[in-house]
Amino acid sequence: MSESTPTQVLSVGPIVLPAPGRPVDLQVRVSAPVTGSNLPIILLSHGLGFSNHLSSLNGYAPLANVWAAHGFAVIQPTHLDSKTLSHNPAVNPGGPAPRHWRTRAEDMSRILDHLDIIEAAVPQLAGRLDAERIAVAGHSMGGHTASLLLGARLSDPHDGTVANLADHRIKAGVLLAATGRGGDAVTPFVAESYPFLTTTDFSAMATPALVVAGDKDDSAFLTVAGPDWHADPYHLAPGPKSLLTLFGAEHGLGGISGYDVAETTDEDPDRVATIAQLTSAYLRSRLYPGDGAWQTACDALAADPNPPGRIDSK
Repeated sequence: MSESTPTQVLSVGPIVLPAPGRPVDLQVRVSAPVTGSNLPIILLSHGLGFSNHLSSLNGYAPLANVWAAHGFAVIQPTHLDSKTLSHNPAVNPGGPAPRHWRTRAEDMSRILDHLDIIEAAVPQLAGRLDAERIAVAGHSMGGHTASLLLGARLSDPHDGTVANLADHRIKAGVLLAATGRGGDAVTPFVAESYPFLTTTDFSAMATPALVVAGDKDDSAFLTVAGPDWHADPYHLAPGPKSLLTLFGAEHGLGGISGYDVAETTDEDPDRVATIAQLTSAYLRSRLYPGDGAWQTACDALAADPNPPGRIDSK
């Protein structure tokens, strides 16, 4: 297909999924190519941040649109810590807002429980989703959510129990500027405000994943370990894993959370395009064993005389 005839994508939202026991029902957006069948699924978890609507089903269009154009059905929830819900008394009935590390992961599993409702809500999708080929992706706090679904563990700050929220329907993942290890790597601010990040354990995160990290993403309010902290899910988890280190990239990874957003400190459309293409190739090859898209992409990056980053694998 030529560049002048891009793949058409449909995007529908909000789709409301019933969520008994949740303060509000779960709303999602689904983006998919207009044509095609047996569409593999990517669950995309948003981060937090300062903008009013990027932390919701309305964010991350620069990734969701490209993934959908490459043949994936992308499903994006609005988690309970979304800024769009910050003034909802049902979600925040008074006092400090709860930290929704657990409900975020539960949202993603709930989506997989209700794919039939999503198909019924969007007639153009009826019978087109492939429930056997599912991946999860997330940026920043969404990367933490994705890591839990891939098998990472933590100790619940309330009772000390080890939380295991892995969903074995998920076959692969992409962690974008995700959170790293706890212990002495996190700041006092994190220990006080996000204590669940202090006990992160990647040793059981066995599901294949691509970790994407910027070599200028110091995230100083979160970690004292510098940019390498965001590569922890690669180094501290068992293989198979791959690490894409992007040269010059900061926490916004060039602007993946939205088009032309002010909070992106390293705006670079070419970097965003690289991430979208490489992550698409990775997930394609992971979900379809024998597919050569990822190896082709790795070879092209290695042959680039001025590469945007490097790839390590184990």
